[in-house]
Amino acid sequence: MGDLKNINSMLDEIKKVLADARGRTAVQINMELLTAYWNIGRIIVEHEQESQERAAYGKQTLRQLSKELTKEFGKGFSVSNIQFMRRFYQNYQIQQTMSVKLSWSHYCELLSISDLDKRSFI
Repeated sequence: MGDLKNINSMLDEIKKVLADARGRTAVQINMELLTAYWNIGRIIVEHEQESQERAAYGKQTLRQLSKELTKEFGKGFSVSNIQFMRRFYQNYQIQQTMSVKLSWSHYCELLSISDLDKRSFI
């Protein structure tokens, strides 16, 4: 009976170690994705749009970016998602104002709110 208690105790500790590691991994992955998407938005705004609010070329360049990025990196680079990346940078130009407690999906929801006062509760 003592061996079973010892094994259960050991198993509980191991489960906690693994659960904690998974939690930290998820936070780190989220932070890296947010940083990557923010930088993609920055590149589009600064290099393609020459820092203007809207690009003169319209959606064609975004379609091309979407096509090439999807081919190279898989799903997640639809035109609408790339538009969100651009808006993400435009709305959070100071990267430190981003909250890593929020996921990309949360930011997409926030960015779809047109009223700045309602959106800026973070």
